[in-house]
Amino acid sequence: MKQFIHKLGAVSLAFLVLFTTMSFTVNMHYCGEMLVDYSFTQHVKTCGMEIQTSPESCDSNITKDSCCKDKQLIVEGEDNLKLSFENLSLEQQTFITTFVYSYIDLFETVEESNDSFKDYSPPYLIEEISLLHQTFLI
Repeated sequence: MKQFIHKLGAVSLAFLVLFTTMSFTVNMHYCGEMLVDYSFTQHVKTCGMEIQTSPESCDSNITKDSCCKDKQLIVEGEDNLKLSFENLSLEQQTFITTFVYSYIDLFETVEESNDSFKDYSPPYLIEEISLLHQTFLI
C-alpha cells in the first residue's frame, strides 16, 4: 500500500510539472456575439460574413466595420523551473534542512514480531464447528 501511494504521488507530481510548463493557444471566431468556431491547433473556420474588399471600394473613404472578429487566447507556461538553493539565507537553509530531517523521522516503521507461538503449530481442523452446530454470525 505504501508503494502504491508513493507511485501515485510521483505520477501526480509529474503531471503537475507537465501541465504547469505546457503552453497552448486557443483561436476563436466570433460572428457578432456568438462563438462560431474554436481551435487548439490551427486557424478557425469563418462564418463567411466577412466584408470582401473589391478594387472599386478602395477609392471610397467609407468603410464598414465587420461583425466578425477573431480572438486568440494564449496561455504561457512556466519557463524557469530551476530554483537555486543559493538564493536562500542561512536561516532559511537551516530551517529547510531541520524540517526535512524531522519529517523523514516521522515515517520510520517499527516492526513488531510476535514470536510467542513459533514453536507450536495450530491444531488440525477435522470439522468446522460453526457448521456442525449451525451457528452463524449475521
